[in-house]
Amino acid sequence: MRLTFSTLGMLVATLSFAQTSDTIKSKEIEAVTVIAKKPTVESKADRTVFNVANSSIVAGNTTWDIVRMTPLISIDNNDNVRAEGESVTVYINDRKSIFTGKELKEYLKTIPADNLMKIEVITSPSSRYEATGAVINIVLKKRDDEGVKGSVSLTNTQNTKNNQYASLNVNYHKKSFTQTVTGSYGDNTFISTNRSQLDFYDNSNRRLIEASTTYKGKNPSVSSTSEFELNDKNNIGLVVEYYKSNRNSASDNSTTDFSDEVFKNYNQQLLTTDLKNNTLGTNFFYKYYDKEKNKILDVNIGVNYDSDDSVTNNSTYFYNTLPALVPYSNTASQINSFAQTRNYFVKIDYTTPLGKNGGNLEVGGKANFNNNVVPNDYFDFSNDSRLTSDFHYTDNINSLYFNYSKTFFEKLETRIGLRYEYIRYTLRENVADVGRKDSYGSFLPNLLLKYSFSTNYDLSLTYNHNLWRPWYSEFNPFQMPNNNGMDYRGNMNLLPNPSDRVVMKFGFFKKYFLSARYMFTNQDYWENYTEEGGKTVMFPDNFKGRVQRLSLFANTNQNLLKNKLNVNLGLGWYYIDNSDFNSRNNLGSESNYIKYFAGSANLTYTNLFSKNINVSAWLSVDNQNNGNSVSNKTNFFHNISVTKLFPALQMETSLQLMNIFRRPSMDTTSYTQIGKVYNYNKWDWYGFSLTFVKRFGNQKVKENTKTDVEKNSGGSK
Repeated sequence: MRLTFSTLGMLVATLSFAQTSDTIKSKEIEAVTVIAKKPTVESKADRTVFNVANSSIVAGNTTWDIVRMTPLISIDNNDNVRAEGESVTVYINDRKSIFTGKELKEYLKTIPADNLMKIEVITSPSSRYEATGAVINIVLKKRDDEGVKGSVSLTNTQNTKNNQYASLNVNYHKKSFTQTVTGSYGDNTFISTNRSQLDFYDNSNRRLIEASTTYKGKNPSVSSTSEFELNDKNNIGLVVEYYKSNRNSASDNSTTDFSDEVFKNYNQQLLTTDLKNNTLGTNFFYKYYDKEKNKILDVNIGVNYDSDDSVTNNSTYFYNTLPALVPYSNTASQINSFAQTRNYFVKIDYTTPLGKNGGNLEVGGKANFNNNVVPNDYFDFSNDSRLTSDFHYTDNINSLYFNYSKTFFEKLETRIGLRYEYIRYTLRENVADVGRKDSYGSFLPNLLLKYSFSTNYDLSLTYNHNLWRPWYSEFNPFQMPNNNGMDYRGNMNLLPNPSDRVVMKFGFFKKYFLSARYMFTNQDYWENYTEEGGKTVMFPDNFKGRVQRLSLFANTNQNLLKNKLNVNLGLGWYYIDNSDFNSRNNLGSESNYIKYFAGSANLTYTNLFSKNINVSAWLSVDNQNNGNSVSNKTNFFHNISVTKLFPALQMETSLQLMNIFRRPSMDTTSYTQIGKVYNYNKWDWYGFSLTFVKRFGNQKVKENTKTDVEKNSGGSK
């Protein structure tokens, strides 16, 4: 870490020297125009905005990489995106993404970061958003100048293995018609290693698992957005997205069991998986927008389809002596799976001023239908047996909401909202002839208050009641081998996770922000573990008990050296009280009270040495404490990139260095009813990449305001 901070110090010194050179040259200039740049990070009452448009940080990166670098965001070793340690829902141009987990990662990697306008981390979402915790809204650029324009991008990345990525973006605008097409292709290989140790409470047994996995994937994708303005108030459009992935993974896992530190047995597992994924998303929209009266009607109808066709082969060899030379037995099995998800929705939103007193009303509703099926054929070649599992999940979620906002005395901004959701769902699995039907309704209130003492001082308060529902696959009880040497299955008895969050934020001089966040929940579901038939099985489980989180956060954004250097710094102190949670779930008291610091920094310098060279650096100090999992080690991430622009040729090239001083890893302890589980995972997110971009046509970009996004996004929330 010392070496990294020394390098960043040298970088800042170089930038300062570059500014000195610019200052000397500026004497020859008769008139100087100072351009006010938008802060890289904006701290608002209900959200934090990461403005990346035209920043050198996007060069050579995908949208997934930029999400990693966004303040308040962390990514765990299962590629789950979290905001302040809590689960999130991802939106693209205010349209909810159908992807989660690893599928979300792969999809966001197909969107070039060059298309990004900004990323919004909405920690206090209004009632317009569905029942979740925080929301990440990825806002893309809108090019609306006449003619054809676009870009071609080629990237080569060297991690442990070599990876290639290419994309093509074409936009056509003529009078009332706009057409955008984006295509991409990735050919990637990643390697991860995992080491786990399980110490069981009820005996003196200890289990060590070591796993190494190689992932290979070829991922083509294409998306199309067509929009036609019927007149100055009415427009219609169609969004079509298609994503395909051919992935395979090969894992070599070993498990060693001890009792009283005496060797018991050893086994080696060879696991291979071939998966073909196809995803098709469609959204037809109609929008009425009266700019003078500030009225918006947004109607969305869509169908989404996703399929995963996979073949998993598992060979396990058992030994009772060390060193392991000859196995005394072995098993071989194969699992064929074909999962299909179907989603249908209709959504209507209406925004209008209310009366002549300056108030604004948002009302709307959504009908959402899901029909998912996961058939599995299990072949046990050791005893020539076969098992067929058929898991079905259907649900219907209907929701209504309103938001009312008004400003009093030109100083007090208010927003009050209420959302009601009602869900009916059915689960069925044929092997054990088990099923479940359930339904419930939820009221989800939220509140926002912001008082501006002057142009330089303001204080805001937000409150949200949230509800996070299990994903359909988390209910599926069929047991599958995992790449980390364990097995995984779902749990039909999972319950939703309600939580409450209060945030107070103080801003002064529009550059400095202090905030305090308090969140509590009385029930949650997290990973649990059990031992069955010599195997360690992971499964989501309900955990009753109160968890309280308190955080204090300080942030500043500075434009220095004639606005060429932008520096954003954030530092937070976090406190978690798990005492009631641990006591009620018999998890021990070691993690009753957790305290830690975390922070991030973004630095960008524009036009170094007046040679059209942009430099950016990003670093993050992170502790991933989630639920019953506690971080043992502070994680440190960093990224440095240099971009050279060739304006006359509309070309640019970028060199990016990723975590070159320390390779990312995760070191955690999970507390369960059966014992402690120590996990150490090392990621492949390090190395360097080289990117070439060729642009064509007029690259003028229209800034997306909040109203523009509502009018032009073409998506459902």
